[in-house]
Amino acid sequence: MIALVTGGNRGLGRETVLQLAEAGTDIILTYRTHADEADAVADKVRSLGRKVRVLRLDVAEIAGFASFTDRVRDELRAEWDRDTFDFLVNNAGSGGLTPFTDVTEGYFDELLNVHFKGVFFLTQHLLPLLADGGRIVNVSTALTRFTNPGMSAYASMKAAVEALTRYLAAELAPRGITVNVVAPGATATDFAGGFAGSPEGRAALGNITALGRAGEAGDIGGVVAALLAPGTGWITGQRVEASGGMML
Repeated sequence: MIALVTGGNRGLGRETVLQLAEAGTDIILTYRTHADEADAVADKVRSLGRKVRVLRLDVAEIAGFASFTDRVRDELRAEWDRDTFDFLVNNAGSGGLTPFTDVTEGYFDELLNVHFKGVFFLTQHLLPLLADGGRIVNVSTALTRFTNPGMSAYASMKAAVEALTRYLAAELAPRGITVNVVAPGATATDFAGGFAGSPEGRAALGNITALGRAGEAGDIGGVVAALLAPGTGWITGQRVEASGGMML
C-alpha cells in the first residue's frame, strides 16, 4: 500500500506518516517549508523498512496542482512501477487565533485556499491516481463542534471540509473509495502558537477534557492510521472526533 500525506514533515502529519510506515505502508509525503524536517521523517520511514518519496507542495497554490500530480505519477512509476496510490491524507494546514472583528479578507482567503479550496482541488487532481477501493482521510478540527473565540474563520473552513467529506463519500462510492474526516481536539504541537503543548495549556486542557490531558500528535496519527487499516473499510462519510472528550 502507498499513502500520500500532505504536510507530513511535522506535527500530526509526521506522526501519521510514521504510524502508517510502522503498519507496513509506503509513503509519499509533502512539505511546504522545512525540507530538513521532511528528510528526517523520510529517513525514519526508511529505517522502518518502507519506501518513501518527498515532494514539495504548497496547498494554497492551486495553479501548481497539475504539475504536482505529474510529479506524483512520475514517482509512482519510478519507485513502485505503479500508476496509482492507495490512500490520500489531506492534513496540511496552518492557523492562529484571530478574533472575528480582526479577520481581513486577505487572511480569510489565505485560510480558504489552504484548508478548503486546496483540499477540494488537490483531491480532484489526484483522483485519477487514487486506486479503486482506496481511501481518503481529511483532517478537520473539534472546533466545528464547540467554539473557541478567535477561531471563527479557521473553524468555518473545516466545517466546509466536513461537508465535502460526506459528498465525496457518496460520489466516490461507485469506485469503492471511502472518505472520512478526523477532527482533532487541542493537540500539543506548534499549531496556533503552541499553547496546547505549554505547561499552562496542558493544565487548562486537562481540566476540560474527559481523559484529563491534552492530545499528543501520536494520538491523532493513530486514529488516521486506524481509518486506513484493513478492518475499517466499511466506514465512510463519517466525522471521527479525536479529542479525548473535550467539552463534553
